[in-house]
Amino acid sequence: MPQAREIGAGDAGFGVYVHWPFCAQKCPYCDFNSHVRFGGIDEDRFRSAFLRELEHLKQRTGPRAVSSIFFGGGTPSLMAPETVAAILDCIAGLWMVDADAEITLEANPGSVEAGRFRDYRTAGVNRVSLGVQSLRDDILKSLGRIHSAAEAKAAIEIARSTFERFSFDLIYARPGQTLAAWQKELREALVISGQHLSLYQLTIEPDTPFAALHAAGKLVVPDEDAALALYDATQELTAAAGLPAYEISNHAVPGEESRHNLIYWRYGEYAGCGPGAHGRLTARGVRHATSTERQPERWAALVEGNGHGIIEETLLSAAEQADEMLLMGLRLAEGIDLGRLDRLCGVRPSATAITELTQQGLIEAIPGSHRVRATGSGRFILNEVVLRLSMGFTAHAPHAAASLPPAAE
Repeated sequence: MPQAREIGAGDAGFGVYVHWPFCAQKCPYCDFNSHVRFGGIDEDRFRSAFLRELEHLKQRTGPRAVSSIFFGGGTPSLMAPETVAAILDCIAGLWMVDADAEITLEANPGSVEAGRFRDYRTAGVNRVSLGVQSLRDDILKSLGRIHSAAEAKAAIEIARSTFERFSFDLIYARPGQTLAAWQKELREALVISGQHLSLYQLTIEPDTPFAALHAAGKLVVPDEDAALALYDATQELTAAAGLPAYEISNHAVPGEESRHNLIYWRYGEYAGCGPGAHGRLTARGVRHATSTERQPERWAALVEGNGHGIIEETLLSAAEQADEMLLMGLRLAEGIDLGRLDRLCGVRPSATAITELTQQGLIEAIPGSHRVRATGSGRFILNEVVLRLSMGFTAHAPHAAASLPPAAE
């Protein structure tokens, strides 16, 4: 297999991801790197560590134009606005930040966090993503959320009046959820939504309280047929409301997609800062996957001693990059450009694999391009689709485009 070719920095944008690992309470379905500290934290210490690790990342990336900054977690809305401002000032001092850069902060919709929205806006945040998860109080309680439906709706209105752009998340395919109940809740959400909405099917993640309950038969989620019916209804209602899916779980008015997440899905580059953050950076033509220490205090100590908390760094082979690029790109309604896959990774799926998956209704060619995308059925078994495409990888001469079957107009 050939070595991966150089990835141009401007192909899909460059972003900075900042991971704030602390939460007020751990949700039973969550496997994100989040930690509860009932005794409080030394925020000054963590602020200094973020700034120092960002300086180290700048040394690795060199000059770049930042098109997106994302504060994820954990619960970034537990950060003091002064910490957010200091991090944004640091990023602006290290890299050139685009004048129209998207700067997103994830927030819980509790009254305390919502009360900080104007200060976050003053600090430079121009987009907020709210973890609403449900508009039903009984469901919020079962999901371990500590806000009410009324607080969520109030936070949405504050976000609407404070930020240029906002989004919120809901979880569906919950235990005992019926199609009619989800349709009613989603219609309510669409009435109060802005121009972006994230709708995730509940998944049972390993090593979570929900996983233990599920294994014991005490938590039963909808079966595959019921989940597919919920998914189909989600696509129909959002499209009718003018927020079609641009990614498996994300819906937006055209032009209002999450720019930061598009960097991931279009296989761009991003620097990951903070405990448990991941990054994808290219140096000397080779793409590196980086990950930092997950435990917050150990991460801070590593940064204080070494200038960074990176504990794992992998040079990705061409095949590994191609797998990642397929898995990310096929999540998108716009699909993936096989010509770009060719240029960046030096491999392409075989014509046989493409034809078979097309005939089975799992992928489709986009007319007038060298792009393919997963169909609705294909998105439901995306890992299998990617596996079958990658098993047929062939090496070839540079810049040769993968052949596609004829596409229906």
